[in-house]
Amino acid sequence: MPELPDITVYVERLAARLVGQPLVGVRLASPFVLRTVTPAPKDLAGAKLVGVRRMAKRIVLELEGERFIAIHLMKAGRLLWKDPEPGAPAKIPGRLGLAAFDFPNGTVILTEAGTKRRASIHMLGDEAALHALDPGGLEVMDADVAAFGAALRKENHTLKRSLTDPHLFSGIGNAYSDEIFWEAGLSPVRLTSQLTDDEVRALFKATRSTLKTWTARLRKQTGDGFPEKVTAFREEMAVHGRYGKPCPRCSTPVQRIVYAENETNYCARCQTGGKLLADRALSRLLRGDWPKSIDEIA
Repeated sequence: MPELPDITVYVERLAARLVGQPLVGVRLASPFVLRTVTPAPKDLAGAKLVGVRRMAKRIVLELEGERFIAIHLMKAGRLLWKDPEPGAPAKIPGRLGLAAFDFPNGTVILTEAGTKRRASIHMLGDEAALHALDPGGLEVMDADVAAFGAALRKENHTLKRSLTDPHLFSGIGNAYSDEIFWEAGLSPVRLTSQLTDDEVRALFKATRSTLKTWTARLRKQTGDGFPEKVTAFREEMAVHGRYGKPCPRCSTPVQRIVYAENETNYCARCQTGGKLLADRALSRLLRGDWPKSIDEIA
């Protein structure tokens, strides 16, 4: 799922290209992607785009008259940019395409890979309706360590669950949380109630540093173009998506916990004191044969 750094770059590139342009129209290839219709898409035709912002993991297009289009990419949604074609609007891809937003200088196309249609579009008529969609998580880049610590300790959960909870923290998901915990040297399954003040400060610093670094890196990669390779798996990442590969800090093979559709990656030496965290599926299968420490397999 695109997270804060990816969404930030999407927002910046959309703003650079489209603010001040009138929305020519909205085309829907899948009616199920549209979750609210007040105002209706046809009523937005001709309205000028006055701003683009990020709200948690949503991309919000603000149109004159306090009207909004809120796009949630979910896990597999992506945005494509198509330059205008003479005589016809840009074609929506048949298998992946969900919707198109046409402007005089180009078209933004919403696609979603896979068969599960989770991406969504909300048409909203005022700020109150828009903010009703906001889960209310803390914007870490705008917060101090006290606010961060208060949000972190609001509920007693694992660090992984807390940092990726949109009601607690805004814009952080599975991929960048792995990088944050590695940077801070903390286990993803450590309980928030167990953290010392020094560990909270280390996590706060790592969270801001990781998000800032990756946002800058993605900006540089995109340049004046449009994001084309938005992915949760990048070669430059320290641990996320790098199971079995050497930790860049200590060279120990990166480990993983697999659950549902997600995977958490970590370095046992750097983050868990050498302890291997139980994988729900594999550790149950192996039972007594499940290794207890990284030294048994490294």
